[in-house]
Amino acid sequence: MKVLVIGSVYPRFEKDAEVPWLRASIAHLKKAGAEIQVLAPAYKGLKSHTIDGTPVNRFRYAPAKWEMLTHEEGAPSKMASKPWLQLLAIPYIISGFFKCIGLCRKWKPDVIHAHWPFPHAYIALGAAKLFRIPLVLNFHGAELLLIRKKKWVRPLLKFAIGQAQAVFANSSFTAAKIKAIRDVNVEWSPYGTTLGSDGDAGIVPQLHPVNGKFKILFVGRHIERKGICYLIEAAKFLDPQKFEIRIVGEGDLTEQLKAQAAALEQDGIVHAPITFTGKLIPPVLESEYRDANVFVLPAIVDHKGDTEGLGVVLIEAMELGLPIVASKVGGIPDVVVDQESGILVPEKNPEALADAFKRLADDTEFTLKLLAGSKKRIRDCFTWDGIIERQIAVYNKLIKK
Repeated sequence: MKVLVIGSVYPRFEKDAEVPWLRASIAHLKKAGAEIQVLAPAYKGLKSHTIDGTPVNRFRYAPAKWEMLTHEEGAPSKMASKPWLQLLAIPYIISGFFKCIGLCRKWKPDVIHAHWPFPHAYIALGAAKLFRIPLVLNFHGAELLLIRKKKWVRPLLKFAIGQAQAVFANSSFTAAKIKAIRDVNVEWSPYGTTLGSDGDAGIVPQLHPVNGKFKILFVGRHIERKGICYLIEAAKFLDPQKFEIRIVGEGDLTEQLKAQAAALEQDGIVHAPITFTGKLIPPVLESEYRDANVFVLPAIVDHKGDTEGLGVVLIEAMELGLPIVASKVGGIPDVVVDQESGILVPEKNPEALADAFKRLADDTEFTLKLLAGSKKRIRDCFTWDGIIERQIAVYNKLIKK
C-alpha cells in the first residue's frame, strides 16, 4: 500500500523537533507495511530530501528568503504578526497543487492523507480527482478556528469535507466542530507517544521519587491557550518548602511570564519557586519527565477561541509515569478521564490547580490509582499499534471500493 502524506510541516533535518507525532505516525505506518512519501512546503529554499528513509518532497512557493510561512511557528500566528505573509497563501496552494499532481502521476499512491485540510485539501484535490485516488482529510483543530475570524473559510471547508472519502479528527472536540460544518462520519484518530516506549502499558505503575521537593512540570509552547500564567499564580498557594514548578519551552509569552514570576518575588509573596528551563533536547526533556512528580497542562480557551485539540503532551507524560492535572477544555477530556486517569480542573483557576497538586503530594494511594488508570487509557486508546491498525483499516476499505 502506497500512502502520500501531505502536511504544512515536516522535519527539515534528522534532529529537527518539528511535528514529532507525525514523524512517529509515519514510522509506525511503515512498520505496518505501508510505503510512504511526504509532500510538504519548502522552508527558505529547502530542497527535497529523505528523513528516516522516507522521501520528503518539498514544493517551492516563493523566493527562498520568503519561504517561512510554515515551520517553527503556526502559519496563523505568523500571519497575525506579519500580515504580508498572507500574500504567500495563493502561490503556496498553486505550487503544492501542481507538485502533488506530478508526484501522483509518477508514484501512483493508493491513498492521499492530507493533514490540516485548510488549505491542504485543495492541494490534494486535483490529483485525487484526476487519478481517482481516495482522499483522507485529517483535522487537528487549528484549521477549524479560522472560521471564527474568516467566514469565507467555512464554505471552502464544507466543500472539501464533502470531497473526501474519509475524515479523521484528533479528538471528539475536533470531531464535533467538523460535524457542525458538514454532517459526515468522522473517525477518531489521536496521537501516540513520541517519548519512551508505548509498549510498557501493562507495567505496574510506581511513583517517581520526591527528590527534595515535589516537582510540578509543564512542557509546551509559551502561548496564551496553554494557560501558563495561571500556573504561575498557583505558586502562591503552594508551600515553597514542599513544591517547585518547572516550565519547559519557549514562545511569544516567555518574557511576559518570566516578568510575572519575578513580580511575585518583588512583591514579597511567599510562593513555590518557579524555574524556566528554555527549550530542551529530547534526552534532557525525557530526564525532566522522569525527575518530575506531576505533569500539568493548565490550558484555557484563549481570546481567539483557540484551545487544545487533544494535548499529545499529556499522553507522553502518562507514558512516562506521571500523574496528570489539566484543565477541562478542548480535547483534553479524551485523554484525561477525571479521577480515573488524572485530575481535571476548571480553566483559569489557580487555586484548583494548587489543590490538585497538594492532593497528589499527600495521597499516595489515590495517585497510584490514577497512574494505573492512565496506563489503561493509553493501552485502550493511544498506543501507536492500535492507532495505526485503525488507520490502515480505513485505507483498505477505501482502496477496495
